[in-house]
Parts: sequence; structure tokens; C-alpha cells
Amino acid sequence: MAGTTVFIISEAPYGNEKPWNALRLAKALVAIQQKVKIFLLGDAVALAKRGQKTPAGYYNLAQMVADLISSGAEVRVCVTCVDARGLKTEELVDGVAVGKMLDLAHWVEEGSKVLTF
Repeated sequence: MAGTTVFIISEAPYGNEKPWNALRLAKALVAIQQKVKIFLLGDAVALAKRGQKTPAGYYNLAQMVADLISSGAEVRVCVTCVDARGLKTEELVDGVAVGKMLDLAHWVEEGSKVLTF
């Protein structure tokens, strides 16, 4: 069995396609039975904001996060980043955990691959 792939996403959700592509790759890895952990930093914490209203035909990153969690991926948001943006835990997609930099440090230490977007 391959190790864990850790994704560190720090880009804003809809400013460019990096977060979308990161989630697409995470989905593909989960589909081939790989273990995936995703840590959202900075403006990327908004990926996990529930209730996003995207135009028809446009990807909804919160739904992608929810789908990944239901498929077995672990997703955490940076507590400092969430607090700085005034987000509350109850505003996050079900299954998203609030984490600390120490959590990310452990993930990086234990992960076999670390990807940043």
C-alpha cells in the first residue's frame, strides 16, 4: 500500500483553478484507493464554507470537499486562518475539522508525499 498524500491548499477558492485542480487530483487518488489528507490555509479555508452558490455548470468547491470527505479523505482548516476570516465552525462543510499548524506538521512528517497548491 502506498503512503498518504498530503495536500496543502492556500489559494482562494475561485480566484484561479489551483484549488479546483488540487481537489480533482485528490478525488482521483481516492478513486485509486490512496489515502488523502487536505489542509486548508489562508484564503483556502473558504473552500470548506457551506452554502456556496455557484452558477450552473460551474464547479462548487464546498461540494467537492464534502464528496472527498464522504469518500474517506480527511480535511482540516487552519484555526488561525478561520478565525482571521470570521468563519465559524458551524459554517463549515460537515466533516471538516479545525486544525492547528502542529497537526499539519505531523501530517507532513508522516505523509509519503506533500503537494502544495
